[in-house]
Amino acid sequence: QVQLAESGGGSVQSGGSLTLSCTATKPIKRRGCMGWFRQAPGKEREGVALIDTDGTTNYVDSVKGRFTISQDNAKNTLYLQMNNLKPEDTAMYYCAVDRYPCTLVDGLLSFVGTFDYWGQGTQVTVSS
Repeated sequence: QVQLAESGGGSVQSGGSLTLSCTATKPIKRRGCMGWFRQAPGKEREGVALIDTDGTTNYVDSVKGRFTISQDNAKNTLYLQMNNLKPEDTAMYYCAVDRYPCTLVDGLLSFVGTFDYWGQGTQVTVSS
C-alpha cells in the first residue's frame, strides 16, 4: 500500500516562507492528479494547489502569487513552496495523489475530484 509522508511544516512569522514536501513510500505506478489541501481548526478542508500530469497547475485564489506547487518525478516528491505567509494560512496541510488526471471545470483544474492516496499532514502555523 502506498503511503504519503509530508514534511516541512513549522512555525513562522507573517511574511515568512516554508517549503512542504510530500514523498511516497514507493513509486506510484499510476499517478495522475496531485495536490495540496489544508484544514484549519473548525473549518472544512480546502483545496490549495493542484498539478496535473502535463504540469498544468491551479491554485485557490487566496494563495495565488504566493504558493507554487511542483513535482520531482525522479525523487517521487511533490512540493509546495509557500512565500509571504499570512496568519490565515495556518492549518494542517495534506498532500494527495489520484490515479487519474485532474478533473476539469470550465477549463481549470478543479478541487472537486477524489484522491486515492492521502498523507497524514504537516502543521503550518503563521504568527502575526
